[in-house]
Amino acid sequence: MKNIIEREKDCISKMVRIYCRGNHGTPKESSGDLCNDCRELLDYALVRVSKCKFGVEKTVCARCPVHCYKPGMREKVKAVMRYAGPRMLLRHPVHAIWHMVDSRRKPQK
Repeated sequence: MKNIIEREKDCISKMVRIYCRGNHGTPKESSGDLCNDCRELLDYALVRVSKCKFGVEKTVCARCPVHCYKPGMREKVKAVMRYAGPRMLLRHPVHAIWHMVDSRRKPQK
């Protein structure tokens, strides 16, 4: 079973792909391709999740007391989550359910 860091990385990767396809017209058949803006955002988010100071004891980023994203990038991630979050249940139900389970974890102090 994957730890929460790995699940968060998988989740943000899938969400950015959904967002890029829906908003920037990335073709569905090119599942590995993202536009430059979305690639930059995904790379940034993966690094931030990897360097989380709470490690495997973390909660989901939305409930974290420490905001490790730059304000501009945080707004971009919020836009991705607003768009892709509702679509996750249809496209990646297992990841969506794990994210909901993880979101029940208590935030670290």
